[in-house]
Amino acid sequence: MGMKQVIKNLDAFPRAEDHLLQKTQSGALVSVIGLIIMATLFVHELGYYLTTYTVHKMSVDLKRGETLPIHINMTFPSLPCDVLSVDAIDMSGKHEVDLDTNIWKLRLNSYGHIIGTEYISDLVEKEHTNQEHDDNKDHDHHHEHSEQKIHLQNLDESTENIIKKVKEALKNGEGCRVYGVLDVQRVAGNFHISVHGLNIYVAQMIFDGAKNVNVSHFIHDLSFGPKYPGLHNPLDDTTRILHDTSGTFKYYIKVVPTEYRYISKEVLPTNQFSVSEYYSPINQFDRTWPAVYFLYDLSPITVTIKEERRSFLHFITRLCAVLGGTFAVTGMLDRWMYRLLEALTKSKSKR
Repeated sequence: MGMKQVIKNLDAFPRAEDHLLQKTQSGALVSVIGLIIMATLFVHELGYYLTTYTVHKMSVDLKRGETLPIHINMTFPSLPCDVLSVDAIDMSGKHEVDLDTNIWKLRLNSYGHIIGTEYISDLVEKEHTNQEHDDNKDHDHHHEHSEQKIHLQNLDESTENIIKKVKEALKNGEGCRVYGVLDVQRVAGNFHISVHGLNIYVAQMIFDGAKNVNVSHFIHDLSFGPKYPGLHNPLDDTTRILHDTSGTFKYYIKVVPTEYRYISKEVLPTNQFSVSEYYSPINQFDRTWPAVYFLYDLSPITVTIKEERRSFLHFITRLCAVLGGTFAVTGMLDRWMYRLLEALTKSKSKR
């Protein structure tokens, strides 16, 4: 009997007789409010437990021999697809002009609606072939002069219709949407979208000077790899419109290699970037033609973003603290309300 009594004395939850318990309306009101609060806090804590959070880590980038994917989606409302070319050059010396692999062009009317597609501009491709011959420094001056004459004759004969077509497109206000993926080497370089693919004589005949090349553009999307949750690309939805002027836009981009590790252990290799912008207006003495340049460089540091979930014990600890605290507060509130009502009742009965 002595041992049983000792065990009973350890009971922290003594039971009172039912006939000693008194239920009141104020207690019922406080109980309902307390249940609502506890249910709300339980749902909040459950959502907090189920929601993942990210941990960022930095380390030296050790990737080698891989390519850098560049996703572009841009609209040039004042330049037809026939004159636009996408060119890329990097520090390794690789120079590609008028890229057409995984790059598509959509013709747009003056209202921005699609009216056709252009995959390879015959005019640009043909003039590049001629330019390569003109740039060969092994030819003597007489040979260069004769090549130039032949080139001009061929220009008049083979591209006259295309030049008329482009001029008609400019008159009708045609634009072009350029989108696709560039796979470049993981070294610093640049790609630009311009009319540089045209021979200078053809460009002069079409635009009558660099000042008439309007490189106004909308950047719908520009990224260096697939997107992960929470990623914001600073150039998305960028608008640059020129009125009665022309110039060159340069975007200086710092690419940061990034790995995103999902809670399922899946790894998504991608890149994020920062950017600064510079605009240079064209004047009458410039020999360059307007363009939109994207000059990128890679950071030597890679960022690893890892999804993690809070432990179940952490969830139980917070849940006990929240529910227990709410129960204690409502109990105190119930006692205060009961004593207040009891005091008011006694004062009325005395009167």
